Amino acid sequence: MFEPVKVGLGEYLQGFYEELVATTPALKEFKKRGFSYGFAFAPSRMVDQASAMLESWQKNDTTGKPTTPAKLPVILVAMAKDYTPTGRDFNYQITDGLEITLPTDAKERYFKVKTIAGDLRIQLAICASDEATAKSLAAQLLLYVDSPVRRGFDAKYTFAKNDVYFPCQIDAPDSPALNVDTGSTNITILAVDFTLHCTVPLYDAPDENEPNDGKGTGPDDPSGFPLVNVITQKDNSTLKNNRDIEITD
Repeated sequence: MFEPVKVGLGEYLQGFYEELVATTPALKEFKKRGFSYGFAFAPSRMVDQASAMLESWQKNDTTGKPTTPAKLPVILVAMAKDYTPTGRDFNYQITDGLEITLPTDAKERYFKVKTIAGDLRIQLAICASDEATAKSLAAQLLLYVDSPVRRGFDAKYTFAKNDVYFPCQIDAPDSPALNVDTGSTNITILAVDFTLHCTVPLYDAPDENEPNDGKGTGPDDPSGFPLVNVITQKDNSTLKNNRDIEITD
């Protein structure tokens, strides 16, 4: 359900990577290395296990050469296991199924949707072999997020072979980049915490044994709920002011 949020976050961070200015020699190498060799998702939140996560990263191969360890800097991204409903002063959920037709659905099927408004906590651990590089990454990341046009991203949800985008807003009010003590004098780790305010859709379609419009082709392309599509009005010859209404599904 929240996997599209992870994908959208990855694309958002790739935008940051592409705009990053190399202010140190390590950042110049970081820029040449490629996005997929400089960022990685890690399980859960990492403050208490930052050193272990860094050690795991350093065992990875980021060059294609089996004897070459992973290079620094690296940014490890983690999503907390907990979940919190978004405050009602910020967003509202659609708690009862809303009748919709997806705007891109050529079959014009009728479905129902609810939406979840939830907060997901995100942590980025910026790991570098020198303090200057770590600080530059942290400062530029917070600068990137501070832009009014980059305070969020869209997560793509696919239903009935139609892509619909729902917003995820980044809440980072004056977020500091806090030092994580690793006990090492040649490694600097700075942790940045964000909160994502996400809208997640829950689509509903009729089961195969329920009345439907017959327009589906399978589980990934379900039929919609049946609709009234013909209304015929017939005069009643025996009653002056009465009419019969014939409804055809």
